[in-house]
Amino acid sequence: MIFELEKDLMVFPHPELPELDDPSGFVAIGGDLSVERLLLAYDYGFFPWYAFKDMDIHWYCPRQRFVIFPGEVHVSHSMRTLMNKNLYRVTFDAAFDQAIRSCSTVDNRINQIGAWLGDDIIAAYSKLHELGRAHSVEVWRGEELVGGLYGVESGTGFVGESMFSREPNTSKLALIALARRMQEQCGSLIDCQVHSPHLQRMGARLVSYKEYITALHGEGAYRTWQEMPFIMRDAEFNL
Repeated sequence: MIFELEKDLMVFPHPELPELDDPSGFVAIGGDLSVERLLLAYDYGFFPWYAFKDMDIHWYCPRQRFVIFPGEVHVSHSMRTLMNKNLYRVTFDAAFDQAIRSCSTVDNRINQIGAWLGDDIIAAYSKLHELGRAHSVEVWRGEELVGGLYGVESGTGFVGESMFSREPNTSKLALIALARRMQEQCGSLIDCQVHSPHLQRMGARLVSYKEYITALHGEGAYRTWQEMPFIMRDAEFNL
């Protein structure tokens, strides 16, 4: 079963409802990309992911979350060697617009089947950036942006949305820099959203939805679907 969201009602179904049985975590369709809805979504582990040419917004909230705990990020010998060469410098939130647009267009992604990072997504996340909730990490060679990532701050965690590389391993450099920054600032986790072998090699692993929400917002934040079948901003679990 997939829930249909109304544009004028800020609500999501609890992702552990028995009716929601899609293994990918696809739980709802519709709604909008307003700041209010996006903030509600990320605070509870939901994220939009859909081909922008299809128009309908698809919402995902996997019950098993693929995450990196900052202190567990694995830096391979080859990455350490690259980092020690000091070929690149890393910045944070220095060029959000360039970073998100690079994620959209690098390697001709924007024209590929299923491309999702279109103008509507860029506009919506740029608003989140203006509010201090969306952030970017940039990797530079001289004055050229050669790699990076962007994502959304949620509680004490960071939800990664997309990465890009114009030179080998520069997106990995951005991720390592993010993990180290978060470790310094006592950040809880980096949500990788979708499983990939290279992120698993870098230390990503699966945790339950309960562990995920607890890590982001603290003990007592998680509610079962029996306690709270529908999630809204003024629900008992109020962030």
